[in-house]
Amino acid sequence: MARCDEGYLCEVCGEDVGNISDSDLYLRFVIGELDPERLHTTPERHIRCNPAVGQFIVHPDFEPLVCEGAFNKQELDPEYVQQRETLVSRGFERLREIEAQGPEGDITSYPLPEAIAKYRR
Repeated sequence: MARCDEGYLCEVCGEDVGNISDSDLYLRFVIGELDPERLHTTPERHIRCNPAVGQFIVHPDFEPLVCEGAFNKQELDPEYVQQRETLVSRGFERLREIEAQGPEGDITSYPLPEAIAKYRR
């Protein structure tokens, strides 16, 4: 089977990342942490398979994650944690909006406004 027929497989667990709202790759893209030029060359992961990022999602439809070790948000500066939770949670909500819209959307419209501004610079 050709790679394009396989879908997006998680580099951590090997399972299909079937929904954009489960995608660590697109989460990092919409919050401005993954350059659009690298989107097609960066390995995919489930959000749950990357707890260093996923632990910052605070949303009623997302079961909280704990990141073990030095990157556990309990070990980080509370102000940084608050800022990070706000950004990553907004990104997760944006993924849910994109998923609800269906595939008709233009990928350049996916990121949050501040990420779009960053990418245009």
